[in-house]
Amino acid sequence: MGITKLSDLIRNEAPSAISYKEISDYTGKTIAVDASIVLNQFRTAIPRLHNRNGVNLSPLIGLFYRTLCFLEHDIKPVFVFDGCPPEQKKSVLERRAKASGWSGSYGSSSVSTQVQDCQTLLHHLGVPYVQAPGDAEAFCAQLVKDRKVDAVASEDMDTMAFGSDLLIRQLNAKKNSEVMEYSLPKVLAALQLTYKEFVDLCILLGCDYCEKIQGLGPKRALQLIQEHKTIEKVVLHINRKTHPIPLAWRYRDARELFFQTPQGSQPDLVWKEPDEQELVNFLCHQKHVKEEKVRGRMEKFCQTLTERRREREETNTAEKGKQTCIKDFFRVTRKRQVWNKKVH
Repeated sequence: MGITKLSDLIRNEAPSAISYKEISDYTGKTIAVDASIVLNQFRTAIPRLHNRNGVNLSPLIGLFYRTLCFLEHDIKPVFVFDGCPPEQKKSVLERRAKASGWSGSYGSSSVSTQVQDCQTLLHHLGVPYVQAPGDAEAFCAQLVKDRKVDAVASEDMDTMAFGSDLLIRQLNAKKNSEVMEYSLPKVLAALQLTYKEFVDLCILLGCDYCEKIQGLGPKRALQLIQEHKTIEKVVLHINRKTHPIPLAWRYRDARELFFQTPQGSQPDLVWKEPDEQELVNFLCHQKHVKEEKVRGRMEKFCQTLTERRREREETNTAEKGKQTCIKDFFRVTRKRQVWNKKVH
């Protein structure tokens, strides 16, 4: 869910904080990808892609194609997987899993077989992945703050509440100008909020870590935070009959979770060339995906890389062929004075 109606609020109240781009605009960039979002997208979009053993392969195959698409655009993805979620979020995750028919272990840090398969696939693709100690969104945001990556790719808006300066949505968009980039500094400037006030706004809007004040809409929540600055002061200035405060409201715990620095060692991010034979062994021989599909996609991938390298070489050759004179580098402001000085 992320932050309820935050994207609508930004679009209406801070439209200048959103840039509409194309996937090619991120060539050369390192992007942290919220892996659970990608897997859930393919689990929902292609729910009946099973192999002969009845195993649902839609997340695995979707991840294969999506990752190759990123690499073809010279994007360096880092996939971040959820660890053990905080206690406040477990009930939310259980409700979502039950609604979608997906079962997962939310009470421990154990990694499901499907996630292990996805991590094996990424290894053969030569793409690094990270097992977050807690929520993937929080760790993605921390990677941005540590300057390990340039931005976060996720459909959940809560990476902004965790402090990521840049959030990219719909990075897989096929049409031009459908990729949306959200700038946290621009959001804060347009809404005239500090980061701490923004986090309190996100809690009032509704997040995964606590209940919200019922009946309090996005525009009114923004007005209250702009005027009163903190949740503690907001609750003193609302009508509790029309906007009842949740019993034992744990908004302070939610606020602390957004401010916490995720624990865990710094990841070693290394990208390598995909290993086609290992991909065939894993996807075709172990998971029973048709070999012609895997081979065909890898052939297209190699052709794309070869063409891109050729284009770069032609560009470099053209640039080297240009004649450049010294005044193109240094602007001449005045002639040097000639000294006729006798040597004694």
